[in-house]
Amino acid sequence: MPKISLVIFDIAGTLIEDHGEVVDAFQIALRDNGIIVSQEDLIERKGASKREVIRHFIEEQFGPIAEHTSEADRTYAGFQRLLRNLYIEKGIKPIAGAVETFEVLHKRGIKLATTTGFDREVSNLILEATEWEELLPVNISSTEVLAGRPAPFMIFHAMELSGVQRVQEVVNVGDTPLDLQAGANAGARGVVGVLSGMHARERLLGEPHTHLINSVADLPEVVTELSA
Repeated sequence: MPKISLVIFDIAGTLIEDHGEVVDAFQIALRDNGIIVSQEDLIERKGASKREVIRHFIEEQFGPIAEHTSEADRTYAGFQRLLRNLYIEKGIKPIAGAVETFEVLHKRGIKLATTTGFDREVSNLILEATEWEELLPVNISSTEVLAGRPAPFMIFHAMELSGVQRVQEVVNVGDTPLDLQAGANAGARGVVGVLSGMHARERLLGEPHTHLINSVADLPEVVTELSA
């Protein structure tokens, strides 16, 4: 069995605390552009490409996106502005134990990366605020691949930039159903769900996974088990 060479983390709800900033920003930006969406529907799409989420709800309510590109662009710009302001206002707080987990994995010679439905600007804001740029050198945004989660392309791109060729050496970690679906679609050795986000254990149990844990603080034990 090959060793674990790469661990890929989602960001919001997995590495930083999620207090509903993304859902709140979405709901306001969509509402401001005449698109009414329930909080439950938005929570279910957490982890997806933010542009793809907006496109989905516009097409659902108004028809083909080609006829509504200006609304999509305006809504996305509003979402980005609102989310940045919320993170600046509320602060960005790491999940307890995240840094310690990074350090343990680094000492084992394991490479670390992130994938996110945010664009580069927001992901950079988070990494700079937490001072994680050196700890997490490979960062993939959904805007940098053809399709976001549940497609596995962000995982594959993280592997490419990390120099890891076999998915049997990869652990993918996230707090949403889409994170787990993407990990399974990639064929990752470890598909780990964390309960530090907005989804309950019962919801994540219904998705493909190898492990469910309380938070990334428990991840070193999982990696040890997968490496055995």
